[in-house]
Amino acid sequence: MQRVLTLAARVADVDSTVLITGESGVGKERLARWLHQASRRGPGPFLGVNCGALADTLLESELFGHARGAFTGAVAERAGLFEAAHGGTLFLDEVGDMSPAMQVRLLRVIQEREVRRLGDTRVRSVNLRLMAATNRDLAEEVACERFRMDLWYRLCVIELTIPPLRDRPEDLRDLTDTLLQRAAGRLGRPVVGYTARALDRLLAYRWPGNIRELEHAIERACAVTTGSHIDLEDLPDPVRESAPVDGGTGRPLVDHELAYIRTVLARHRGRRRLAAEELGLSVSTLNRRLRAGTTSRASFSRRGPRSGQI
Repeated sequence: MQRVLTLAARVADVDSTVLITGESGVGKERLARWLHQASRRGPGPFLGVNCGALADTLLESELFGHARGAFTGAVAERAGLFEAAHGGTLFLDEVGDMSPAMQVRLLRVIQEREVRRLGDTRVRSVNLRLMAATNRDLAEEVACERFRMDLWYRLCVIELTIPPLRDRPEDLRDLTDTLLQRAAGRLGRPVVGYTARALDRLLAYRWPGNIRELEHAIERACAVTTGSHIDLEDLPDPVRESAPVDGGTGRPLVDHELAYIRTVLARHRGRRRLAAEELGLSVSTLNRRLRAGTTSRASFSRRGPRSGQI
């Protein structure tokens, strides 16, 4: 994930087309928004559309706009997203679900940077950055003749592939903290952390729905908990019923200990003497174990911005 973020930072301020790939829920649109905000087009609009959610006629009108009378119900002319995103970024989500006919139209717009509204003869120039995302393997789609090779080459100038959450468990700890802060703030709940057993299950679960599933699970737990810390009973059934963390997740023991110590510290608002008393440790032992845990994770902190910042 750090390699993805490093490459994203390098290309953020250029106008090359970006294709973001990865499973559903890994945060493709969030990465696209981060790229937009980090670019010189950041002050401009960021507009997105799910290409798999609309029929061809609706998608064509949404992207390219239409003239008055172009079809039944078109009582006024309307600019499409390509025009509306002028000076900013247009994000085409699930571009792999686009029909062959729409692929042809999109290819021409990308090549010429010009659009013609439905039912109109006037051609309009557009100035925008194009980003696309898909959870499909477009190389395989091209091989099966379901996706145009020339369009794939046009979209895949820069490809950023976000790995699934199960392949980057080192990100989970930061993400659980970040998402809890967001959920608690949004819901107005005084929730500041997790109990050790709840945190262990969050870190042990495979998260087939990736960050989207994690975010919803934490929001649900934040909403139903009656205390200041999310406990095991507050988690959704699939997470709560998953195998305990000591059942072979490969996380080192020091990482479990560090997570538990930080939970206790959060409960005492960082006051180490009170945390040490609860843990049955001296303050010097507590400090030593915190240093040991921090050292074991230091390799991640040297890689640059955290994935939880996106």
